Amino acid sequence: MTTIELPTEDGTVDAYLARPDDGGPHPAVLLYMDAFGLRPHLRSMADRLAAAGHTVLVPNVFYRFGRAPVVELPEFINPAERPEIIQAIGPAARTLTPEGAMRDAAVYLAWLEDSPLTTGGPVGVTGYCMGAGLALRTAGTYPERVAAAAGFHGAHLATDAPDSPHLLAGRITAELYLGHADQDSTNPADQIARLEKALTEAGVEHRSEVYEGAHHGFTQADTAMYGAAATERHWAALLDLFARRLTG
Repeated sequence: MTTIELPTEDGTVDAYLARPDDGGPHPAVLLYMDAFGLRPHLRSMADRLAAAGHTVLVPNVFYRFGRAPVVELPEFINPAERPEIIQAIGPAARTLTPEGAMRDAAVYLAWLEDSPLTTGGPVGVTGYCMGAGLALRTAGTYPERVAAAAGFHGAHLATDAPDSPHLLAGRITAELYLGHADQDSTNPADQIARLEKALTEAGVEHRSEVYEGAHHGFTQADTAMYGAAATERHWAALLDLFARRLTG
């Protein structure tokens, strides 16, 4: 488990790399962070995926703003009590455009393909909060590189914007799994239905589930939004997807 740096067109990405201890090549996974960024909890999630037999890259997608952590975070994050945290994240988030994110994704995928720590085949992608949208964009932008993609408590996945992630459905060839929170103002029922319609009409192999009683951010154990049962459900679905599509 280590921190690495990757050069991009816009600077240098700091990223966390987790892998099994045997030193051999393993199927690659790209893990996209939530808005709170690359921090100990996300590293622990990457470590769990590594323990399941994957080489996992977790880039700091806000690297244009600064190295992780890009904002100072408490050990336990409760935005309702600390609204200034969300306000502080805003400037960092605005440095990441869809176009820039996909330029960066090409770098992440190329590194994973070329690394002796991976098997060099198609990768799995998973993302959380804003990272779920990045996972969908990556699957749609680089369909030849992504075999499986998942998103959990995703935000703004099927909006009216001309660059909404759901508009890439027709390019996706990966199998998808989406775990939505039903207590989530950033991903309301009408957007979930719009995304489902787009994926179905495009013939994308997918499973989309709404986690009853779950809040936006339910997988993040260092936040007030955490839900233990929903998180374990997420792990079961994610590990099953990757086991079938990446390791066979």
